[in-house]
Amino acid sequence: MSVYTVAEWLCLIPVIVGSAYGVACLVAALRCKSVGRRQVLAEGAWPKVTILKPVHGLEKGLEANLRSVCLQDYPDFQVVFSVQRRNDPAIPLLQRLQREFGMERVTVAIEERRAGSNGKINNLLGGLVHARHDVLVISDSDIRVGPDYLKTIVAPLADPDVGYVCTLYKAVGGDRWFEKLELLTMNAEFLPNFVFASLTGASTFCLGASTALHRKTLDAIGGLEALADYLVEDFEMGRRIHALGKKAVILPYLVDTVVDLKIPAQWWGHQVYWDQNNRAARPGAFFSTVTIKPIPFAMLFAVLRVGDPVGLMVFAVTVAVRLATMAGMMRWYSADREGVRSLAWLPVRDVAAFLSWIFALVKKTTVWRGQTFVLTRDGRLVAQEASA
Repeated sequence: MSVYTVAEWLCLIPVIVGSAYGVACLVAALRCKSVGRRQVLAEGAWPKVTILKPVHGLEKGLEANLRSVCLQDYPDFQVVFSVQRRNDPAIPLLQRLQREFGMERVTVAIEERRAGSNGKINNLLGGLVHARHDVLVISDSDIRVGPDYLKTIVAPLADPDVGYVCTLYKAVGGDRWFEKLELLTMNAEFLPNFVFASLTGASTFCLGASTALHRKTLDAIGGLEALADYLVEDFEMGRRIHALGKKAVILPYLVDTVVDLKIPAQWWGHQVYWDQNNRAARPGAFFSTVTIKPIPFAMLFAVLRVGDPVGLMVFAVTVAVRLATMAGMMRWYSADREGVRSLAWLPVRDVAAFLSWIFALVKKTTVWRGQTFVLTRDGRLVAQEASA
């Protein structure tokens, strides 16, 4: 019988826990899909809605993303496309969509506002000035939706106890190898974690890429201005709404987020940025995630065993379980054919994610659209120059 060293046992713990967690995520996804039903309001009960769509430059697939929110099967809604710079290259596209769908449907907001360090919040503040309706839907520029999206995300707000509603999302459009790694981060890590947390109540979260809430709820937490200095503004928004005693609704409805990376360095920067997000929002949970990273520790175990049959078997079985559970989730829950085709990259992505987790532990700064910020203990962004 093999005798394991302390280091080998320490590697086996996340291998076992992480593999079991992968199976649990698959079960949760299947359960979530079986119980998920769309709520339908009575005819005439649909509230008027403003969709806030902050835009920054010309992204891949931007026109299709923006057009998708204009083509909603919904009685009365307004779309506000907001930019912060008068020379933003996306403005001609926004104006063309405004002419196509009419000024009653589409508003183009060009507002140079700065309430804090978070660029998305600054952009949203410029759009909010032009919002005509009480029900607000925040949808990032890289989000692409189906025609039933608005009815799906708005319906739960009919319950006065509901503070906000989110939809889940999966990545699409990973053309190059580093975009495939980005896609797998979202579809084989973020999405399973969100589904598991949503179904089990293991943690609460708010997904700012696709969120609906009443304007009065936003006002009650201090408005967007109160979020303007936070790195993870959606987590802070959700935390404050929960503090009001309001409920969150996480819908098992998937929208698409389009992967758009130009160079590998962008992919790595995103990995570290997301880990810094998690560290800033929930430090305890961030540290605990190391126990659900089976592949890197199975590799370390094999190295410690100097590649003997036991080490190689543990590594092979761990990789097989990880690939099988994610393939099952992508096929049966998210219908993610692109993710299935990219699964060969998953072991590489998982090892890189472990390295970015370590890097996020020690990195005190983060980069937001070319500007460097110091990340404070409470998750706020401070410009590096101001911090110095």
